Amino acid sequence: MEKIQTINDGNATTPAVIHAGGAVGDLRLHEFRSRIFRNTRFLRVWLPAGYDDADNSERHYPVLYLNDGQNLFEASASFTGVEWQVDETADRLIRQGTVPPMIVVGLDNAGKDRLREYMPHRSMYPVMLRVQGQRYPDFLMKEVMPFVEQSYRVATSPENTGLGGSSLGALIALYTAMVRPGVFGRLLLESPSLWASNRQAIKESRAARIWPERIYLAAGTAEAGSAERDRTVVDDVRELAAIFRRAVLSEKRLRLVIKDGAGHSEGAWAERFPEALQFLFGP
Repeated sequence: MEKIQTINDGNATTPAVIHAGGAVGDLRLHEFRSRIFRNTRFLRVWLPAGYDDADNSERHYPVLYLNDGQNLFEASASFTGVEWQVDETADRLIRQGTVPPMIVVGLDNAGKDRLREYMPHRSMYPVMLRVQGQRYPDFLMKEVMPFVEQSYRVATSPENTGLGGSSLGALIALYTAMVRPGVFGRLLLESPSLWASNRQAIKESRAARIWPERIYLAAGTAEAGSAERDRTVVDDVRELAAIFRRAVLSEKRLRLVIKDGAGHSEGAWAERFPEALQFLFGP
């Protein structure tokens, strides 16, 4: 069951907020209109327990922005019917004291335009010539983040700000971290589609000099459906990790995980999410 209410911030009335009843904790959905992409999507904002308590009214929280927001919190919203279990995992780790109370923002993808928005460079495989991914950093930092920072009490320093995704959602997160260095201190890259656009992301990574303070990079050994392609996926991820290490990312800053037998799926990413969240935001 979902409840809809309108929140008034004292100056203007913000769009209706949908309180998702199927999630663990307080998950709020905002219908969000982008001028940059000229479309509308949901932002799914998960709040830690106690966020609205009077004792926490002055507290500001770390925030993690994740792509493909439909797949993060509720199986009923996921296009595969499987979710990352972000709400369950974050709630558990916070209660255990493994990570600090934090906010997670899921940015829904644009459905049929997902590939265009998540690909910053033209590609022949898949054929995608009119891509829009180079607009994504501005969409995130000039539209989404200001809205979230105005609506919720988030800590805005790089060490308190994370970005991540899986597959093409990880690819655009990597691109954003490269072209907007110093904004994100935490980066989550699950099964990044490094093959896209003739491996352009790997080529551009070699020239980058500023990287987030902590990066979690992971893939499975059974992601692509054939032994040869599986090896290529793993080799690309290992090459990206080597680039990070040459940029003087120590073991404390970089966690590389190659999971034997894991596929390219929400289930695999959900299984690794507890380790990722702890590495990125834990002590």
